[in-house]
Amino acid sequence: MKVINIKEKFDLFDEHWTPKLIGELNGQSVKIAKVKGEFVWHNHKDEDELFYIIKGTLKIELEGEMLTLQEGDMTIIPRGVEHKPIAEEEVWLMLFEPSNTKHTGEVEHELTKKNIEKI
Repeated sequence: MKVINIKEKFDLFDEHWTPKLIGELNGQSVKIAKVKGEFVWHNHKDEDELFYIIKGTLKIELEGEMLTLQEGDMTIIPRGVEHKPIAEEEVWLMLFEPSNTKHTGEVEHELTKKNIEKI
């Protein structure tokens, strides 16, 4: 067992839309990411995805709805739901999702990351 300092982990990288693995439990990955701008519309056919906002404001566009998450807020996007994260300013977020979850689901895009670095 060890203590993980989330702020120290965020200080290790600057790139956006590139999640970093910081832990695993019960088949779930705990990831952090810095995001800015618009992501790609996608879904995760078989996996739910939890977003927890550490810093900033994240919008998540859904079909016919817009969620706005502030620091300390979280939401769970159910499996199969199309969504598009949007960050007007840099946002720090934490993700919980099954370890086999593909970054952009079945969508191939220039932002798609196939290998998630562990930090």
